[in-house]
Amino acid sequence: MAIAHTSDIKLQISLDENKVPENITWDAPDSGVDNAKTRAMMLSVWDDKTQETLRIDLWTKDMPLDQMKKYIHQNIMALADTLERAGGEADLAKELRDYSLELGEKLNVLKRS
Repeated sequence: MAIAHTSDIKLQISLDENKVPENITWDAPDSGVDNAKTRAMMLSVWDDKTQETLRIDLWTKDMPLDQMKKYIHQNIMALADTLERAGGEADLAKELRDYSLELGEKLNVLKRS
């Protein structure tokens, strides 16, 4: 099967003298994203040979802790969505969401119900 289209996503990280991220921008032309600024990013890829996830987690030094906590919480919720959508694991996804809701309360990013 021939490849019909390729798509690029570009990340640009500006570092200070200690190689700590000061600015993170990204482009995703197919999604209409052009030089968008962000304070944090996580990139994970699957290495089929080693059967492990390779990751890059970056955040700028001006990212507030309360936003980092929300970011982490929302990423866990997104992983639950992926588990359900890609793996058909609705029960396990619900367990992960339940855990994430509990964690969100402990992180003070969600109000107790």
